[in-house]
Amino acid sequence: MPGKQPNLYAFSDLEALAPALRSYIITCQNAGITRHDVFKVAISGGSLPEILVKALLPAPKSDEDTIKLDKWEIFLADERAVPLDHEDSNYGLLKKELLDKIPPGQGQPTIHPIDVEFLEDTQELADQYEKKLVNSFAKGDSVKLPIFDLLLLGTGPDGHTCSLFPGHPLLRETDAWVAPIDDSPKPPPRRITLTLPVVTHAVKIAFIATGDAKRDIMKEIFEQGNGLPCALVNEATGERCSWFTDAAAVAGVSFPRRSFL
Repeated sequence: MPGKQPNLYAFSDLEALAPALRSYIITCQNAGITRHDVFKVAISGGSLPEILVKALLPAPKSDEDTIKLDKWEIFLADERAVPLDHEDSNYGLLKKELLDKIPPGQGQPTIHPIDVEFLEDTQELADQYEKKLVNSFAKGDSVKLPIFDLLLLGTGPDGHTCSLFPGHPLLRETDAWVAPIDDSPKPPPRRITLTLPVVTHAVKIAFIATGDAKRDIMKEIFEQGNGLPCALVNEATGERCSWFTDAAAVAGVSFPRRSFL
């Protein structure tokens, strides 16, 4: 594993987790803005947007505690090949759970949804989304991979993240930045996703996993690995990767916790 092991932070509950996640995100945000005057982040779906509301939307307690949403450029870590207002849309979920709740005056981020013109062709849908990344990260230069300032990800009960599933051939993709998947084991089957090299190339990666339903897969990720996508991210990124969990999700998991300072 490169460098040190991933950071595993366990909090008593979501109310304790959210302020720590906020502090971590602000540190990543400010570093990104210092680097290139913008904060480039990719966000997955599931329960994550609902948790981000608790972390991002409270009023700042100081100048150092400010979420500068007008500097955020948000990409989707993965998306389903459905209309943006469909119940399965990650964009729709993010808009409903987070973006629509941003208080007036807090600033609005730039967000990049999929181009719904290409819903019937997932390869073209992926290619068009990759072009959005190229326009943002390459700007005429040739770069092998985009470098996100932060990825905010979840983990499924099978250890998948984004739309990268255990044992799927897509885990071996090395060239594409965004890839189609037409046989997702979790519905809906047709999706696009950031590829594993893009995920592991980010400056920082944060997983959020809560609830006792995650306990068994957390044990497998941290104790066996077993080639699970989340474990592959851990192994490739080491201390660049941080897990924000509650006590229920990591009860009985044999892996050293770190104190969040």
